[in-house]
Amino acid sequence: MEAMWQEKLERLKALFIEMERVLIAYSGGIDSTLVAKVAFDVLGDRALAVTAVSPSLLPEDLEEACIQAAEMGLAHELVETHELENPNYAANPVNRCYFCKSELHDTLKPLALERGYPYVVDGVNADDLKDYRPGIQAAKERGARSPLAEVGISKAEVREIARHLGLSCWDKPAQPCLSSRFPYGEEITIAKLQRVGRAEAYLRRMGLRTYRVRSEGDTARLELPPEQIKEFVLTTDLPTLVSTFQSFGFLYVTLDLEGFSSGKLNRVLQFASANQTGSPRLPVKE
Repeated sequence: MEAMWQEKLERLKALFIEMERVLIAYSGGIDSTLVAKVAFDVLGDRALAVTAVSPSLLPEDLEEACIQAAEMGLAHELVETHELENPNYAANPVNRCYFCKSELHDTLKPLALERGYPYVVDGVNADDLKDYRPGIQAAKERGARSPLAEVGISKAEVREIARHLGLSCWDKPAQPCLSSRFPYGEEITIAKLQRVGRAEAYLRRMGLRTYRVRSEGDTARLELPPEQIKEFVLTTDLPTLVSTFQSFGFLYVTLDLEGFSSGKLNRVLQFASANQTGSPRLPVKE
């Protein structure tokens, strides 16, 4: 197993040598952090990490991204994106991510060309190509490259390589953008994103690592790992938690008894596909 990812790591390094100068779409997640780390190790100041700042990015995640970039010694800049100004995004259709990545790469590509970086690269890994990810298409249309996917590095291998390279975030839980907390078809607004962001930041301060606050109308639905639900109920001051969430703007607070499942709101796509064809066709995860 180690020999496989070691060989892929060498191919990844060779890919960056070939590209010579790259601008990295750096969110601070483990995938884009690994891309940034390897690119910097190979290219030095010919690699630039850029983080898109918008209401869909939790402020705590932005802070972590900046800290990680500083730890790696990476050149790092912030740019604002305005995906919420696009009604196609704000309406939250099933291909919402297409409009998000369109805005991102329409912002990064001109910046890259202006600064003399011929390539914009992202953190898409080989496993992502198996999922329903409309944003990947938007990135490809704008010429972005996905080095991890190109050399066949899976999510598990991303974590193994990151641990091997000494990245402190190697086991960091996945943290997709806050817009993924809303069921498709429910309009996304800055106020709603801020409400969810405050709720998730509150859970983080409680010491939780893996969780989601799903927002449906005025209801917050907490998802926790199934094995943690019992202890959470027994040890948490639930009235205080409820009143805190209500202070953020939610009317109701519920606990999902099934537990945390990445991409749970995407089940509607699977059910729709099954009703049309007799069996689900879309493997979805977000």
